[in-house]
Amino acid sequence: MREFEFTRATSLDGAAEQFASGGEAAFIAGGHTLLPAMKSRLRMPDRLIDITGIPGLDRIERDGDRLWIGATARHATVADDATVKSAIPSLAKLALLIGDPQVRNRGTLGGSITNNDPAADYPAACLALDATIETTGGRYQADDFFLGMFTTALADGEIVTRVGFRLPQAGAYAKFRHPASRYAMVAVYVARFVDGWRVAVTGAAPAVFRWTGAEAALAAGQPTDGLLLDPSELNSDIHASAEYRAHLCTVMLAKAVAELV
Repeated sequence: MREFEFTRATSLDGAAEQFASGGEAAFIAGGHTLLPAMKSRLRMPDRLIDITGIPGLDRIERDGDRLWIGATARHATVADDATVKSAIPSLAKLALLIGDPQVRNRGTLGGSITNNDPAADYPAACLALDATIETTGGRYQADDFFLGMFTTALADGEIVTRVGFRLPQAGAYAKFRHPASRYAMVAVYVARFVDGWRVAVTGAAPAVFRWTGAEAALAAGQPTDGLLLDPSELNSDIHASAEYRAHLCTVMLAKAVAELV
């Protein structure tokens, strides 16, 4: 890791000014992906800008049909927050399944969705819960935000400020965890709304995605245990073949639906 400047922002405007003040800059909150990338020299910013001290950026509140969670809210906070547990219990459960206590007490919601790791948990929650993602540049719907592996619709220097999750009638998250990293080998989030179903899958493919076939089957009241994703579109690595991941998707879908019912 080479030398870099470290600064703390106290406002969003101040963070933007520091980002634009020359050289390569990066925002940091939990740093669970950024710091390892810097150690391996995959990222070499000249300046790190800590945004965790910006007032209100970790606020959690329910407003109408949405639960709004600030970008710097820690995973442990989301898992234990009474408002989250009351509004969307499955989201609190998801946060509790992230990493280990050390990760949950440092990692943030905004960092997770901005990084968009293909095996991360929160991107699945955003898709399944029809989230609205607010940033310093505007608003995105979750369906338009996650573009591919480690890629989002964010412009350079744009900061996620909060995420509004639509309140479902019911929801469930089933995760098959890698025993070491605790990332999802495969995880499925199922949410039922008045106007239909949303099913999101993470860990199985190069990017999080909606399982439209499962959504259609659930909407029609059809069984889902016979659904199988095309393995040719899924990841295959030393941990699991694409065929095994396809099978896990079916199993995790069934587990989530059973929990929801």
